[in-house]
Amino acid sequence: MNDFASSHTPSQATRLEAIGGRFDPWLLGASLALACLGVVMVASSSIALSSSPFYFLSRHVVFLLMGLGLAYWMMRTELKTVERYNQWLLLGCFVLLALVFVPVLGVSVNGARRWVNLGVSRFQAVEAVKVLYIVWLASYLVRFRDEVNATWPAMLKPLGVAVLLVGMLLLQPDFGSSTLILAITAGMLVLGGVNLPRMSMPIVFGLPIFAFVAILEPYRLRRITSFVDPWKDQLGSGYQLSNALMALGRGELSGVGLGGSVQKLSYLPEAHTDFIFSVIGEELGFVGVCLVVGLYALLVGRAFQIGLRCVELRRHFAGYVAFGVALWIGMQSFVSMGVNLGMLPTKGLTLPLISSGGSSVLMTCMALGLLLRVSYELERTQRQVALRGETLQAPVESSAPAAEAAPVASVSSAGIARSLRGTSRLQARVEPTFERLA
Repeated sequence: MNDFASSHTPSQATRLEAIGGRFDPWLLGASLALACLGVVMVASSSIALSSSPFYFLSRHVVFLLMGLGLAYWMMRTELKTVERYNQWLLLGCFVLLALVFVPVLGVSVNGARRWVNLGVSRFQAVEAVKVLYIVWLASYLVRFRDEVNATWPAMLKPLGVAVLLVGMLLLQPDFGSSTLILAITAGMLVLGGVNLPRMSMPIVFGLPIFAFVAILEPYRLRRITSFVDPWKDQLGSGYQLSNALMALGRGELSGVGLGGSVQKLSYLPEAHTDFIFSVIGEELGFVGVCLVVGLYALLVGRAFQIGLRCVELRRHFAGYVAFGVALWIGMQSFVSMGVNLGMLPTKGLTLPLISSGGSSVLMTCMALGLLLRVSYELERTQRQVALRGETLQAPVESSAPAAEAAPVASVSSAGIARSLRGTSRLQARVEPTFERLA
């Protein structure tokens, strides 16, 4: 057995390295479907918003093509290369959020400083921060996985980083993105194995503080009161929500038809961005709303499934990245649709891949490219593990009697099974290395 293994190690290693992966077709299909639906709905919802009927459409298509380029770049980049620069990515988060306060670079719109002036266009810094922060937090959970579950300092460090980022966001101000960053942090810590009773204490103390911040500003308080009863001040604080609900009501089951929306004709504010879901409900009806919800459910559910399989194969960084992207897209789409349906107060969050917006489209495409890379490397790992199992059993079956081969085969199967299972939170980390099985 040893002679056979030693004599076939070079060719076997070559075979393993030659094995490629496959991008998950469900992820790819759902992403492309949402992107195509976004192009159609941006064209329909923005046609009356400018002197040029296709201004917002052409702008959206340009940013979508650039986003596809970023997605392709991430799909071709090894995850170990991305993980290597985790500390620099965290530094980039703070630098990007600080740039909006630089007089020459920062741009203020409607009293909020959220954009960086790039000359040809403006870039919303927080959209890039979401991607960079998820990668850094995934790397942190890999490096301190056992400590995060067992000690207070290891758990509080990412929470402290999140609080610093939220503080900079509230200075802009951007309450919606602040809530999203905190929710992503809590979700990834829980999925990363943090002790739940210990995690509950920061939440119990933090929620009252966050609620106080929410009602501290008069405009945020008006949003909450208008959310409770938008018809009480229909032409004032409840104007956006009341028109969004009227658009959804007009759609009924099958909609008024593509392009037939009335509310988008200067009645519904931000019809091509924050409230595009209402235009979908008006033009495509309940059927269109269910289609959008189903596509997001497929995308997010598949991302969580891929993340879980990565963790079972001990590819923890890939798994945590998948969890982070799934949490981001899932929660942001839920909040955006909830605002349009009157379930949540107005947050100013776009609908990923569908709403018009340069920064959001670019960074969402980049995140999905990273998620597709995770699926590719997962498929490659599964094929390599399967091939290794076949290679280990082949010489035993050809040179040993059946009675002697059975124990060896069972040991090999047990070893492969152990590599497919996750590790306990307090066990030492052992990353998968196929060479040791030889």
